[in-house]
Amino acid sequence: MSSVSARRAKAIALVKKGLIHSQSDLVKELKKSGFPVTQATASRDLEEIGAVRGRSEAGDSVYSISQSSEASISRSMPLPSELILSVESSGNLAVIHTPPGGAHLLASSLDHSGLTSIIGTIAGDDTVLVVSRKASGGAQLAKELLSYGQGKRNRGSK
Repeated sequence: MSSVSARRAKAIALVKKGLIHSQSDLVKELKKSGFPVTQATASRDLEEIGAVRGRSEAGDSVYSISQSSEASISRSMPLPSELILSVESSGNLAVIHTPPGGAHLLASSLDHSGLTSIIGTIAGDDTVLVVSRKASGGAQLAKELLSYGQGKRNRGSK
């Protein structure tokens, strides 16, 4: 995954956590995560990921990303083949390891993939937990995810 894609995936994760109130917040948080950027780059990244400034429930100014922007991002960012490093399974679960900062991007891609065997995903920084519809479907799901990662499935939306 390119450094731009990894940085933007991290920016998405930070915005989703509600940590970004200004461009300078994004600059600071990205630097902590190993992505030193200028304010101009942070500004472009916020625009590219579709982040908009609004008010939190507490009345603070905060950036957020709409679901439609998130769907657009998942279609325009790296292919799953660039994000899936490994897949392991247990019971009805599959665990995917990604490059740092890639988990949220991959989880969003899976959520919009149309794969009917998936109930849902949970993403960390470099790990995605995928839950199968079948109680013992983890192994089959892992195979399906590897195929998805190799581009054997179309990237549609639900």
